This record gives sequence, C-alpha cells and structure tokens, in this order.
Amino acid sequence: MEALQPLSSQAHAVRVGEPLPFGICDAEGRLLLARGQVLQSQGQLEGLLDRGAFIHRDHAAEAVDRIRAARPQELPRLWSESAQQLGRVLKAQLDPHFEASLERAARPVVALVQRDPDMAILQVVQPPDTPVSNYANRHALHSAIAGQLAAQRLGWGDDAGKSLFRAALTMNLGMAELQNRLAAQVTPLTALQRQQLHEHPQRSVEILQAAGVNDPHWLQAVAPDHERPDGKGYPRGQGDLGELALLLNRVDAFTARFSARVIRQAMPADAAVRQFFAADPKSPHAAAIVKEFGLYPPGCSVRLKSGEAGIVMRRGATATTPVVAVLTTRNGDPLMQPVKRDTQQAENAVAAVLPAAAIKVRLPVEKLVACCAH
Repeated sequence: MEALQPLSSQAHAVRVGEPLPFGICDAEGRLLLARGQVLQSQGQLEGLLDRGAFIHRDHAAEAVDRIRAARPQELPRLWSESAQQLGRVLKAQLDPHFEASLERAARPVVALVQRDPDMAILQVVQPPDTPVSNYANRHALHSAIAGQLAAQRLGWGDDAGKSLFRAALTMNLGMAELQNRLAAQVTPLTALQRQQLHEHPQRSVEILQAAGVNDPHWLQAVAPDHERPDGKGYPRGQGDLGELALLLNRVDAFTARFSARVIRQAMPADAAVRQFFAADPKSPHAAAIVKEFGLYPPGCSVRLKSGEAGIVMRRGATATTPVVAVLTTRNGDPLMQPVKRDTQQAENAVAAVLPAAAIKVRLPVEKLVACCAH
C-alpha cells in the first residue's frame, strides 16, 4: 500500500460544498469518501480531522485529469509517460496485484486515445528510435489502441471495449520475452520456439488467471489469440470465434505490419492498409480498422505533389486527404519550422508514402503537433 498522507496536511485544499480533490481514507487505507464527493458541512470536515483521516490519492484519475486539461503539444510527453508505466506493469506480470496495477495503468492510455485519436494512431504508425527495443510491450499497446478505436467505430459498449483493451494488452504475456528475442533474431525459429509460439495463448490465460483475472470476455478473447475463422489457426484450429476474439485477431495482425524487426522493414502505411483490407474485405472488423486509420494515417511520411515532404499528423475529411506537417521544401531543403498543409488542395495532394528515413529533418514532435493542432 502506498504511504498515506494525513488529511490535516492538505485540509486547506478541501472546500465544503465542492468536490473533493482526493479521496479520504482511514489509517488502514479503507476509503471513507471518494474523490469527487462533496462534504456537506464544516462539522463533517472537522470530524474527519479529529479521527485522524488520511488522503487517498487516485493517481490514475489524476493522470486522466491532466490528460484532459493538457495542451496539444503536451500530449507526446504524456503518451511517453503512460506507455512507460504500462510497460512496467506488463513486465511485472506475476505480481499478485497485477490486475489492479494494469487497470490503473490502462486508464490514462484510454483517456489519451479518447482525447486525441490522431495522436493515438501516430503512436502505432510512426517508427520508434529503436525499432526492436521493447517490441512486446509496444505491440501490445499498439493493438490496444487500434482495438479501442475500432470498437468505438463498431458501436461497442464500454464493457466490451474495456475487455478488448485489456485482452490486447495481455494477449502475448505468455511469450513476451520470446517476442522481444525474435524481433532481433536473424536465424530461423528453433523447434522449441515454435512450440512456445504454439502454446503462448493458453500460457497467457494461465498467467491472467493466476493474477486473479476472472472476466470471461477478457479470457475468452485471449485464449484463441491466433485462431482463424477458417479453422487454420492455432493452438486448437477452432473457427467459431467470439466478436472480441475476432477483432483482437484483426488488430493484432494489422498493427504488426507497422513494426519493424531485424529481418524485415515496417510496411509502408498505404500498402499495409490496402493489403490488410484485401485479405478480408467482407470483415466488418477489418473495415472498422481501415476506416479509423485511413490510407495515410498519422505518423507516416509522405511526399506531396508540390514536391514538399513531411509527416501526416491528422486524418482529413477523407481517407486520402490528411493534414501534413511539411519538413522540407520542394527542393528538399530542410525547414526550421514545420508548415501545415491541407492535402485537400490539389497542389498539396499526397503523391507517395516515403520511408521514414527518407526525411532527414528531425524536429521535436511537440512542434509538429502545435503546427497542426485544430
């Protein structure tokens, strides 16, 4: 349990008749009043002080408040902080408090997706500085982001969306170390590695159950992680999958296309989207993902018909008309400050997707965000 702070040290922050800025608990950490509840009288406050009450801080809720109040250019830092915290929780998968810790770490990430979906998509598409580092955690986060956006587009309720988000984060717990190793491996899979891949869905379920997870929808989405509707998947070759498992299967396959390994480059964004949809054009889940990301999703590098080059920062009115932060002139000269381009204008239409390395200019993402903010 986190160290408790006496209420008396922060009594000045409490106003009768106004929502509490923090929870209030007893010496054992049992919650007496939740954050946001209202004290009805000065006597009620004095009673809490007399009994030696303590502050109960909900750090996840405070993080969500910061995200909702943040300026657009502050969101990249908040994404980085939230992703790091989530990674620490996923690494400590055998912690007896894993489920509660994951719940706390997931809430700010969900808030970031809801606050700015374009910035969320950018996390998936834009290549990291070290492509194969922490591959397992990054792929889990990317799958959860894509799943959250697709579930919202499909009109799923909060409960289903929550189960899907947590299933995406934890579907590969049973092979996290192996995933990281394979991302940097240049030799073929060994027999043991193939066996571990085959067994990891059930291993992931066992880890979650040992951590006290009993949400049947969460577990039922993780168990058939690599099954296929045609029955050609693994580990059991079953084809009758639930809706959560079907969408999880799709976001897993889709987001993997944007992740590089030592032996393969990330796919160009437009090719990744087209190929993914062509593989299953009748799937409502695939259609929802493609509609959310568009043909030129935030995070991909593009050259415009004007000759300028830059990075897509926001989706536009259509799947082919994003908002771009231009970084080089038509002659290829670097710009000191990014320039916003709306590709709905014919002269600024997207001409091609570029490898990220093709644009040599490196400006802080905060500048790009501020340039293209609404």
